Parts: sequence; structure tokens; C-alpha cells
Amino acid sequence: MSILVGKKAPDFTVPAVLADGQIVDSFNLAETIKGKYAIVFFYPLDFTFVCPSEIIAMSHRMEKFREMGVEVIGVSIDSHFTHNAWRNTPVDQGGIGAVEYTLAADMDHEIAKAYGIESEGGDSYYPAGVAMRASFVIDQKGIVRSQVVNDEPIGRNMDELVRVVDALQFFEENGQVCPAGWNKGDKGMETSPEGVASYLAESAKSL
Repeated sequence: MSILVGKKAPDFTVPAVLADGQIVDSFNLAETIKGKYAIVFFYPLDFTFVCPSEIIAMSHRMEKFREMGVEVIGVSIDSHFTHNAWRNTPVDQGGIGAVEYTLAADMDHEIAKAYGIESEGGDSYYPAGVAMRASFVIDQKGIVRSQVVNDEPIGRNMDELVRVVDALQFFEENGQVCPAGWNKGDKGMETSPEGVASYLAESAKSL
């Protein structure tokens, strides 16, 4: 597995289903996210189990992500036609409905390989060849600032992705770092011995 934090997010051009339901043959990541924050999140397969709960949860947070200036792209190894069929399947029948972000089709597995999250099987719960449950937060310069990967049975908390973007934007705006458990509205920490001492004197007991 690759560690991409601090590195340029690998670019890709693939077929996709856009948020408005349009099917395109050449969706390009770099062009889409230029000058924006972004989340690229991978999931194993369409028409499966944990995956639709994550995809719907992400869609429910799109208003918040749009307010934060965040572009969201979901990726699996399924085709754009399968993505489209899943979007057109009602939620109460195991579908995902008209989710409010792009679903990209990594049919040749090149995106999963570039991001270092294609499953090799083995002791993982994933079958070999699928994308893992991996999330990448990307800044406005196209640099990965956070990556998290779960094994197959463990669904993600999409509110944590909101929190990570909040923390990244707070740091960029204020120059203060975000201590353990930081949430928007909390105090940051100055990056100096005095700043650490001041923060801990006030907040250590509540950590």
C-alpha cells in the first residue's frame, strides 16, 4: 500500500456518471478539482452490502461539502453502466438513488493501483482485485492531506471526512494545528512549546 499524504494525488481520466446522471466517457480528476478541495473515496463493488450505506451517507452530506468548496468523487472497479443502473435502483430495493456526486469507473483497476489500495486478498476480508474502503482528502493544490483505509466489513463515518476537511481549512486559515478530538469551533494549538503548554493546561483533562 502506498502512503500518498504529502504527495500529488494521482490523476486519472475514465468513464463516469456525473452528479446530474449524465454518463461521460472521459471524466478527468485534475480538471474537475483544480483549485478546489476534494475527496476521492473508493469502495469495493456496486450492488453489495456496506457500500450503499456509505455512498448514501456521503450524498446526505453533499450540501455541507459544497459549502466547504469540496468536490467528491466515488470510485470502484465497476463500469459506468453498472454505476448508472445502481443509481436508478430505488433505495428500498438495495439501490443508491440519484447520489449528488460523480461515480468514476475504474474498469482497468489503474486508479486503485495508482492510489495503492487494490486488494491483494490474503488475510484481508476483501476479494483480490477490488478497491478497498479508502478515503483521500486533497487540498486546493492537489496534494493529499489525509488518507484512511478500512478493511471490508468496517464502514466509514462520513462525518469524520467533514471534520478532517474542517481541520485542514482551519490550519490553512489560522496557522494553528488541530489537537486530538478537534472539531470546528474548538481552539487550535500554536506550534511552539508555549503553545503546547498553554493548550494542555486548559484542555488536557477533557481529551
